[in-house]
Amino acid sequence: MVSTERKISGSHLERLAVVYLRQSTLAQVRFNIRSTERQYALADEAARLGWERERIVVVDGDLGLSGRDAQAREGYKELVGRVCLGEVGAIFGLEVSRLARSNADLQRLLELCTLTDTLVVDADGIYDLQSFNDRLLLGLKAQMSEAELHIIASRLQGAKRAAAERGELRFPLPVGYRYDQDGQTIIDPDEEIQAAIADLFRAFERTGSAYGVVGAFEGRRFPKRAYGGAWAGELRWGALTHGRVLGVLANPCYAGAYVFGRYRSRRVVSPDGSIKTKTVELRRSEWAVLIRDHHPGYISWESYLANEQRVRSNDTRGGLRPPREGGALCQGIVHCGGCGRSMSTLHRPAGSYYDCSRSRADHVSTPGCRSVKAAVVDELVARRLLEAVAPEEIALALAAADEVADRRGRASRALELRVERARYEAVRAERAFHACEPDNRLVARSLETRWEQKLRELAEAEAELAGHAAPAPEPSREQIEALARDLPALWAADSTSDKDRKRLLRALIGDITITSQPSGRELRVGIRWRSGATEPQTLQRPTTVNDTRRTPAAVLELITRLGPSSTNEELLTELNGAGLRTGTGRPFDLKTLRWLRCQYKIPSPPSWLPQEGELTVDQVAERLGISHGAVYYWISHGQLAARRGPANRLYIPFGPDIEQDCRERVANSIHIPAETKMAAAGGAV
Repeated sequence: MVSTERKISGSHLERLAVVYLRQSTLAQVRFNIRSTERQYALADEAARLGWERERIVVVDGDLGLSGRDAQAREGYKELVGRVCLGEVGAIFGLEVSRLARSNADLQRLLELCTLTDTLVVDADGIYDLQSFNDRLLLGLKAQMSEAELHIIASRLQGAKRAAAERGELRFPLPVGYRYDQDGQTIIDPDEEIQAAIADLFRAFERTGSAYGVVGAFEGRRFPKRAYGGAWAGELRWGALTHGRVLGVLANPCYAGAYVFGRYRSRRVVSPDGSIKTKTVELRRSEWAVLIRDHHPGYISWESYLANEQRVRSNDTRGGLRPPREGGALCQGIVHCGGCGRSMSTLHRPAGSYYDCSRSRADHVSTPGCRSVKAAVVDELVARRLLEAVAPEEIALALAAADEVADRRGRASRALELRVERARYEAVRAERAFHACEPDNRLVARSLETRWEQKLRELAEAEAELAGHAAPAPEPSREQIEALARDLPALWAADSTSDKDRKRLLRALIGDITITSQPSGRELRVGIRWRSGATEPQTLQRPTTVNDTRRTPAAVLELITRLGPSSTNEELLTELNGAGLRTGTGRPFDLKTLRWLRCQYKIPSPPSWLPQEGELTVDQVAERLGISHGAVYYWISHGQLAARRGPANRLYIPFGPDIEQDCRERVANSIHIPAETKMAAAGGAV
């Protein structure tokens, strides 16, 4: 028999001896000190086998890290890198399974050791991976290590599951609960803690949102149980946060329910190839154990389900549109009839508007995507809502609610009978499977397949029953009766907030669709009621400020008809005599009349032409070859006479003497260029 030490050759001793240390958790590093010492002592074993001290490397960077994920262990990656480079002569460890808990990772490392002629040394001996017997032995040890982990985990999980099904598995309780001396779950006797938890649920019932609960607890401390660290198990006090409110509302323990298996750890592969463990929350139908009325609760199970539904309906990230603050009554339930998308609500100083801004942002808007003043639509919808809850309509609604409740009860009973039958068939298939001889695999496989099929049918029936038992979106009879008690007075009361009005509206109305024409003032409003009925309505857009201040059509018609043949004074007499007013309600004056002539291009009468011997400013400037500014300068300084005629125009008496005087003034001026003087003098100066 060959000695194991004779497997060590000179080439192995010339390379490094790597001592790899690993313990799965920080608790093992802290409390299992002897195991750590034994692993460090492997360096002395390497020296005894012939390696020089300077060739012995201790890799201890993975202490406290699990062996499941090789990507997260820097020490393990360093070990693999050194092996691939051929720097390692031997790897030392207490046992081969300590190198990696994943059999795939371990086999990959052993394959690299085979290629680079690297030995593996543990407490049982020295293994040369180029030897078939040693490679076979290490493979068996790796498989046994993985099987050992599976068996241990199965036993532990089975024991936990059995204890949980009895409601006896103990785990950290949320704040507000504690275990008594007999191990029973009781409400914390601290009255301050009880009051804080109870006030949280009352605040959520009053405000309807986790954000509102945080606001209600502003300036007030809230209890918190510390898990882990120096304050493990102790009660701490601090400010209430939004995430904490959501956690309390989602915890079924506060409803007196014992739950096991709400969360599950799953290993996922990230894009960079690393393996990470994530904790995900399971649906209620996937919970392993659910025992209702296990211990005293702060709220009932029905209240817990209602709170859960309310929190889910407040999730705007999921595309929901819960009632919000603001005066726009239909906010969140109004849609555009042009593009079919939800309309946003814009709050401006002049009032709120329903606007199809999302379609414009995505460049999918249609000509019918227009803004609508919220007050116009809200007034129509509110009026139809109050008319719909008249006494005769209330009677029909109550009858419909009774019918819906009766139909839901019959459907629930049918589902309960279906679950009972599926459970019986699953138990019967299980008995048939256990009664089969284990050696008769042909029959056993068929019975096992049948049993699994019955279990799937049972799970589907239970899931359908659980979904049917969830709170229905339709309003209950109590809600309808509450609406019937003098709804108009309740609607107009100052104590009713905008959010409350929106809740009342949504109890009966599903959504609103607004269809607008590309031009014109007509709007078509479609109301879809909770009952499924639809109701079209038509209304007119309100006039804008420009429309209300626009000049009346009768005024424009009169000015257009009489303007070309009448002076401004004659038009003023005609307009004011007929009692016509401007768009702002004032009488007409010359300034307003001149602006209308200019704006609508209404010509002046022929009497506005200059009299005999008179020229306009343009004509004088053209005859003298000078600019208009020079003519205006002479007039303003009294050097040239002029009269102001209709339409505020200037007319200049321009006889031969005045013309000669103007030409001399041009010739003697030092401000007028020489070319202009020559033109004014007829070609010579």
